[in-house]
Order: sequence, then C-alpha cells, then structure tokens
Amino acid sequence: MAADHTVHVALGERAYDILIGDRLLDEAGAILATRFSGRRFGIITDENVAAAQLPRLVASLDTAGLDYSTIILPAGESTKSYAHLQSAVEGLLTARLERGDLVIALGGGVIGDLAGFAAAITRRGMDFVQMPTSLLAQVDSSVGGKTGINSPHGKNLVGAFHQPKLVLADLSTLDTLPARQFAAGYAEVVKYGLIDDEAFFFWLEENRAEIFAGGPARGEAIARCCKAKARVVIEDEKELGVRALLNLGHTFGHALEKDTGYSNRLLHGEGVSIGMVLAHGFSAKLGMAPSQDTGRVEAHLRAAGLPTQLSHIGGEIGATDTLMAAIGQDKKVSRGALTFILTRGIGQAFIEKNVDPAAVAGFLETARKV
Repeated sequence: MAADHTVHVALGERAYDILIGDRLLDEAGAILATRFSGRRFGIITDENVAAAQLPRLVASLDTAGLDYSTIILPAGESTKSYAHLQSAVEGLLTARLERGDLVIALGGGVIGDLAGFAAAITRRGMDFVQMPTSLLAQVDSSVGGKTGINSPHGKNLVGAFHQPKLVLADLSTLDTLPARQFAAGYAEVVKYGLIDDEAFFFWLEENRAEIFAGGPARGEAIARCCKAKARVVIEDEKELGVRALLNLGHTFGHALEKDTGYSNRLLHGEGVSIGMVLAHGFSAKLGMAPSQDTGRVEAHLRAAGLPTQLSHIGGEIGATDTLMAAIGQDKKVSRGALTFILTRGIGQAFIEKNVDPAAVAGFLETARKV
C-alpha cells in the first residue's frame, strides 16, 4: 500500500521520509524489511497503544520475518522521566540489541520523545523509526529530531537532537484516539497557520469539521504541517534561530503543564492552546497585534473543543510568581533574559528577546481573572 503523502526532510546524510497514509502499520514490516534489511528492532510503546495498535505492528513484522523485542511503559506525560528512560534503555540492552539495530517509537509524543532519547544514548547512539499514533505526534513531535524527557525543573529540559531514519504516520491510528486527545493534537495543527501561514489558518476554519470527521482534509492537514515543520528544521535543525517559532504558545503552555504536575488535568496540546491565546493577547496588550485576532484564534480553538483560558483548567492554578518561575526555566531563556514567540497578527509570529518579566507577570495577573 503506497502512502497518500510523502514528505522528504532534506538533511544531507541524516535525510529521511515521512510517510502518511491509511493503515500503514499493517505494511510496516514490508517497509522496514525493504529499507533496513538485516536489522533487529526494539519496539518502545505504552500500555494504551500496546492494546490498540501493537498487535497490528507485530503481525506485520512477523509476516516480514523480522526479529523484534517489545518494551511497554506506562501511559501519560509522567512517563517522560529519568526512571522510565532507564527502563527503556535497560530494556534495549537486555534484549541485546546492537548499535546497528533500530528502535521503533510506537505511540504519541511522550513515547516518541522518550524512545528517541533512549536511542540517542544507548550504545552511544542507535537509529530509530517514529511511528506516531496521535495527531500531535504526527504533525509535530515525531518530526525534527527533538527527543528528551522532563525534569522537576521543567518540560523537555533533558534531551538530545537525534533525527529518525523514517517517520511512518498511519492515519487509521487516529480513529482510536479519545476525542480529548485528538482535540489536543489539533492545537499543534493550528499553530502552523498562526506562525507564518495565514492562508492555512483560514483553510482550517473552513475544513475543521472534516479534519475531525476523518475525511480527506485530515491527511492533507497532516501533510501540510509536516511540510511546514520540515522546511523550518532544514533551515535551523538545532533551534538556533527560526525554529524557535515552532514554540508559539509553548512558553506559557509549558509553565502551565509544570504547574499542573504533567498530569491529566492539562494535556500538552491543551496547554499550547491556552498558551497561543495568551501569546496573541500579550502581543495585543503590547500594541504589536490587533486584538480582534486574539478573539478569532480563541474562537477557532474553542470550537475545536479546546481550553483557551486559565479558568478552563480544572483545580487551582499556582500563583503568578510560581508560573513566572517556571517561565524562567524555559529553554529559550538566554543569560536570564526572557524570550517569547509573539505575533503581529495571524500568520505573523516572531521571536522577541529581552521581554520584561514585570509585563508578563502583570498580563498573567489579568488573565487569571478572566
């Protein structure tokens, strides 16, 4: 079965393809046997994905006569930890997988990040394949080589840049996602329109219902997101410049995730949704963007079933000082100075350095009252 869409990430000797199509997991064994002849595979997944998708993958590997071992971890953001990273690495070593073998990351963003990091450090570097099973992972975290785990100090603060050898995005895996998880992934889809593609955002306004229903627009949206991310990654692989734009909404969002304990209270995409509205609102407060764009962004995200305000998070939110402390640990901080991704309007995001912490704190205080 041929992929419906193929996106090539042109990184020289580290180049790879993103294959996007329906029921590709059922063809995974044949694809891997063709592209990686003679290798053994270590599958890292979580309990939920193991129940829903692992049987399809192992059946295809068995049909292709491939040798594999499986490591199943708990589901959830808390799995991106030192303890579970150790479990993954030790599992690969116990299986006697060699440096020339491949790790398969079968799951959403958590598994993709953790398994990719395990591959980066096991035997000083193993190759790996991303098989993302969530919308968020298919459009964002599986592409670009960012791998890692969380620290008590903040989100994604421990990790490495380690590009996959292949990304295999099976659209049919999205049919088993809970509605909340799919909506959370959609926040990352919207992000690509808000960064630098106003026309894509308008297209999403017209096609959101079909994307959620699983029509042809779903595959088209995923392919457009992957092409957008590939373009940025090719230009700035190690996030020294324009790649930081992909963090639109993430500075606020990561602080909120930390404050809620990386728990089911706030999924990553939900934090990004609130964060993107806050980024537009903060930009408008600074006189950089039209306030009506904040309303338009918020309306679209809310129509998709996403939270858009701090008050939409269940339970108590930490004090503004607590949120500011988390923001101060953001990866974009340079010599203690805050860097935010702000905007001049829909599709006009930019990097703003040396942002005044007092202005951010004052804005958050106001946002807490909405």
